[in-house]
Amino acid sequence: MPPPEPAPAPSGPPRFRFDEVVRRAKALAGAPFEASVAPLPAPLASLDYDAWRDIRFRPDKALLGDQDGPFRLQLFHLGFLYTRPVVVNVVRDGVPTPVPYQPALFDYGRTTIDKPLPVNLGFAGFRLHYPLNKPGVLDELISFLGASYYRFLGRDQLYGLSARGLAVNVEGVGGPEEFPVFREFWIEMPPKGADRAVIYALLDGPSCTGAFQFLVYPGDETVVDVRCTLIPRREMATVGLAPLTSMFFIGENDRHHSDDYRPELHDSDGLLMQSGGGEWIWRPLRNPKERWVSAFEDRNPKGFGLMQRDRVFEDYQDLEAFYHRRPGYWVEPQGEWGEGTVRLVELPTENETHDNIVASWQPKQPYKPGEAVELSYKIRSLAETDDLHPGGRVVNTYVARTTASGGTADASEPRTRRFLVDFSGGDLAYWLTDPKAVEIVPSTTAGKITAISLVPNLHVKGFRAAIDVRLDGAGQSTELRAFLRARGQTLTETWTYPWKAA
Repeated sequence: MPPPEPAPAPSGPPRFRFDEVVRRAKALAGAPFEASVAPLPAPLASLDYDAWRDIRFRPDKALLGDQDGPFRLQLFHLGFLYTRPVVVNVVRDGVPTPVPYQPALFDYGRTTIDKPLPVNLGFAGFRLHYPLNKPGVLDELISFLGASYYRFLGRDQLYGLSARGLAVNVEGVGGPEEFPVFREFWIEMPPKGADRAVIYALLDGPSCTGAFQFLVYPGDETVVDVRCTLIPRREMATVGLAPLTSMFFIGENDRHHSDDYRPELHDSDGLLMQSGGGEWIWRPLRNPKERWVSAFEDRNPKGFGLMQRDRVFEDYQDLEAFYHRRPGYWVEPQGEWGEGTVRLVELPTENETHDNIVASWQPKQPYKPGEAVELSYKIRSLAETDDLHPGGRVVNTYVARTTASGGTADASEPRTRRFLVDFSGGDLAYWLTDPKAVEIVPSTTAGKITAISLVPNLHVKGFRAAIDVRLDGAGQSTELRAFLRARGQTLTETWTYPWKAA
């Protein structure tokens, strides 16, 4: 019997896949990082924010519509802060083709460009549009602009916080923070009826290169599946995985001596996490007087994210920013991430224009040079967090002096504070019929808890806990924790909060 005929060799070049991005990242890691960036042509180098923002991509020039798919690609022009060109490719039938720069792609508005620009100029980044909120109306779904930052939206949400491909040395240990960059992108041509967009990205930075794949599923809660392979150029002891960046200026728990008419100003109001052991933790955000780092040790975390839990317009009173419509991002690790910490970095800020909050996962063991690291995770863009866990949630945190209203504070006032925490949801409404069965379980890492109380709060259909804490001296700090239970059953997530005596 003659041997079977060999399969015919595939014709044409191999289809572009994630493995090709990994190959490029490994090759790139073998060369030094090129930090210098060629200066932009004179007409672009002097653009301020308003002039750069006036340059808009023409919607009628949008790409990805060849197969009548639901996604459209628009590009960002170089200028202002965005001086490092990125290459954007469209992948058709497995073959990538760079998008050439053309002035005709843009409406320059009032910005005057009086000299021809080079055809290899490149772009600052890109965004995808999709009929997210209404059929037939293309809304911005996700954008990649600057370093390794990206943002995406679910239905009826407005941009607030950002995700990043990678964070390196956010805490500034032994040197400044690094900002790795996405230097090249590949976007697959979506077929008609596609339910997802496929994006590949090549990361480059002083300490690391990387290959990323983003699968973007638009919806009420848009989901981004992230797959990445990192190749360290040198040992990385302070890497932040799945990093999220946000802003907190003032809130109910931290007025920061602001005289703004708006009661609260923040893109996120708390860090939520589920530990590998299943505990749910809520940490309200703050605008500290000095940099503050909180670390939550864990093994194989089930999830973490920066949330905008307060959804009441009256708590913000902002008719332009609409902070109550900012999403939260919830990271769900896929597979085992091992030992490490969910790290929260809070920086002081004097206004609402600066991102001062970073949350990420930091592995316990440093990454070794040349040893590839593979991981994957999902990020969900959330409006509400009620369905994340079945227990009661923290809905308010207040910090006050322990003396009665109108009373005179004693000399120990700077070392004594009262923390009031409102818990709502879960089975708490059920336990309001027998409130004496519910108890608060508080703890402190320093100082002494001098008094506690727990009373029903019908306004939130739950309970208000009060915890008085006294520290031993000026400059001492503590981490507080508290949750509610009844008859041995945990009813709520764990509230945790740092405090430093003046």
